[in-house]
Amino acid sequence: MKRSRFTEEQIISALREVDAGRKLQDVTRKLGITTTTFYRWKAKFSGMSIPDAKRLRQLEKENRRLKQMVADQALDLQALRSVLKREW
Repeated sequence: MKRSRFTEEQIISALREVDAGRKLQDVTRKLGITTTTFYRWKAKFSGMSIPDAKRLRQLEKENRRLKQMVADQALDLQALRSVLKREW
């Protein structure tokens, strides 16, 4: 998965700037992002503090790792079952 080039602090500060009354176009132009990206950030990070956002990223990373482990185990089980079928 592609790593964001923006930190949690930058994302949350951009959201707060717009909430404080700055124009959306000014914030997106300054950061070099599209309004779609901004609204995606807003849906994901709205109402979060910086530690909450960091914790969310950690949990997402751990979740990806665990899903990969489950997928690897499923492949191993499938291979073992096919080997056992051949022996019977």
